[in-house]
Amino acid sequence: MPDSPAQAGARYQHDLRIPHCTPGMKIGLLGGSFNPPHMGHRLVAEMALRRLGLQKLWWMVTPGNPLKDHGVLEPLSERLRLSRDIAANPRISVTGFEAAHKIRYSADTVQLLKVRCPGVKFVWIMGADSLATFHLWQDWQDIFTAVPIAIIDRPGSTLSLLSSPAAQTFKKFRLREERAASLATMRPPAWVFLHGPRSSLSSSAIRAAEKS
Repeated sequence: MPDSPAQAGARYQHDLRIPHCTPGMKIGLLGGSFNPPHMGHRLVAEMALRRLGLQKLWWMVTPGNPLKDHGVLEPLSERLRLSRDIAANPRISVTGFEAAHKIRYSADTVQLLKVRCPGVKFVWIMGADSLATFHLWQDWQDIFTAVPIAIIDRPGSTLSLLSSPAAQTFKKFRLREERAASLATMRPPAWVFLHGPRSSLSSSAIRAAEKS
């Protein structure tokens, strides 16, 4: 049974809060437009939880990626709702707190959480496709030096491990994959590239298929 308008409104306001956390927790940060979310995103989230030894993962639905076209962006409330349906895991918290804090850039998200959640061991998580363009992100080097980073392999993006400017810049800080479970406790810069099951799903392909 769908929520009433009042219930949907209350849920949306709850989604705009920073999720609960306590010092010492190991929490993954997986951000994106999720327009729409799909099982490939869930695969990344669950792999990160398992391989990195995380207690929680925050599925951060952004107001909009500055590098992408917002003309095709669904409302935040809808992307949050769909993300909850896809995530379906008590260890994954779907949140839109970046909108409430008027955040546009990931570096500002990391800075906010370091201040608001002292003692929490955050790990930034992203797909290898994002690694290829990471050097175009605002203050991208600040993210590398603020939190450990886990890169999840994506179809067609494995070579970004060798060719991306970000990977080359921080090459000497790469952790061997078998040590991934210790990443959250390491002092940044520290990063790992995780291989494993990959999904060919993409939000852009899903949007294109819906239009055809």
